[in-house]
Amino acid sequence: MQELKEKIRREGVAIGTEIVKVDQFLNHQLDVAFLDRVGQAFKLRFQDEAIDKILTVEASGIAVACLTAPHFGYVPVVFAKKAAPNTMIEGVYEAEARSFTKGTVSKFRVSERFLKKGDRILVIDDFMAHGEASMALCEIVEQAGAKVAGIGAVIEKGFQGGSRKLRERGYRVESLAVIEKIEDGKIVFEE
Repeated sequence: MQELKEKIRREGVAIGTEIVKVDQFLNHQLDVAFLDRVGQAFKLRFQDEAIDKILTVEASGIAVACLTAPHFGYVPVVFAKKAAPNTMIEGVYEAEARSFTKGTVSKFRVSERFLKKGDRILVIDDFMAHGEASMALCEIVEQAGAKVAGIGAVIEKGFQGGSRKLRERGYRVESLAVIEKIEDGKIVFEE
């Protein structure tokens, strides 16, 4: 998505050789009109798939998922929780994921009542590095007996291998912008 690449170049900040800060429009402040166009781009990428629900992780994936849902007929958006609230008293699906950015391990939880056998799920990831979050979400989908119809990443750091690992496991991954490398404070995209 050319517009996304331009926005990253203009508003993103490279930190070292592995981190890209995009809090100006994606994960701290939201550019809602732009994220609607991101949702449209995911619809174009997955137009051949029947999607029943969108699954993401709290918190930064929720906005992207919610702005993608209308383009798939307002399908429900389900988000995995990183902490077990007192209200989550029913059965849950769980999987662990390591956060590259935070250096922590989280247990993702989704109530069993929100994912059903046979559901076709689009997994949405705001920022893919090593693919841990998407892999954990795929594990949860499979625990439910549902099917991963695809994984959509807004931004992917291709040099960290996340999408490769997911594709090796048979998942379809569509990334709207793939960063090849970060060098001398400059973000270089795959073409």
